[in-house]
Amino acid sequence: MTPSHRSSGFSVLMFIGTIWTSTYKRDINRPIALVAILLLILSTAYLVVDIISLENGLVKYRDTFPGGPAVYFQDISQPMFVTKTVIYALQTMLGDGVLIYRCYVVWQSVWVIILPSMLWCTTSVASLIGPYYDMQATGGDFYINPAGQWLTVFFAFTLSTNFITSGLLVYRIWTIECKVSTIRATNGTLMPILRVFVGGAIMYSVMLFIMLICFVCSNNASVIIHDMIMPIIPIAFYMVFIRITFRNSTHDYLSMVYGAESNARERRNSRQYPTQPLQIHISQWAHTDGTSYGVGNQDRTSTRKMESTEGTSCNV
Repeated sequence: MTPSHRSSGFSVLMFIGTIWTSTYKRDINRPIALVAILLLILSTAYLVVDIISLENGLVKYRDTFPGGPAVYFQDISQPMFVTKTVIYALQTMLGDGVLIYRCYVVWQSVWVIILPSMLWCTTSVASLIGPYYDMQATGGDFYINPAGQWLTVFFAFTLSTNFITSGLLVYRIWTIECKVSTIRATNGTLMPILRVFVGGAIMYSVMLFIMLICFVCSNNASVIIHDMIMPIIPIAFYMVFIRITFRNSTHDYLSMVYGAESNARERRNSRQYPTQPLQIHISQWAHTDGTSYGVGNQDRTSTRKMESTEGTSCNV
């Protein structure tokens, strides 16, 4: 059993935890559940195709394929290799899309995600062109033919997307935590969520960076790293969602964030414009009528004594 297969088993365990946390309050978070299911389907499909490819190269075509297993696994035009590339591309696009959406939710601004979205579109184009050249390949060095070059572009852009979006998320959460910490009345903190974001981003980014270096250096270790990255994408997604759910749900988290910013703004305004004492001048008039009469007797004369008291003042 390879390390990627062990990671796939852990990914399934994290998927179960994600589904449980999204449904244990009987309020199913359907978008999260849908993304989790799609990631599970793609990672499982990749694992199945990988096992079939290993069986074909080491057992089924071991003695019949020209050149043996070594040449079989280097042939990028094999249907199993192309299928694995397509599945990996789809899962990467889904994972990067979720990361961009999280960035938008935290920043609440479309302008922040313009550059990551452009990088995501470029990555999507490269992920579709790469498998096309895989199918057209007739042999030769994989790393110098068009398919390998497009895959290098693909890894470079997805690494850039991950760096930028993760950096924006971490910076935003850190600045919010600094603001909230000065006015917070409870013991709650955003640092656990920040640590989970950083941990997931570092884990995924390191694997992508190693993968990119292997492609640039034409090192066959890229095949092993490629298989290990597949379960890491859903694991990073699952652990962030589970951590946020146990922090009293994303909605409460965002309410705390923007409510805290509003309270901080009000406190700054109150310090800038302090309340001043208000002086009110009141005049009092006392009216005494010596004659009693009902309504309708308005023509009857009466004796009035007018008293005035002025100069009363009070501070509010």
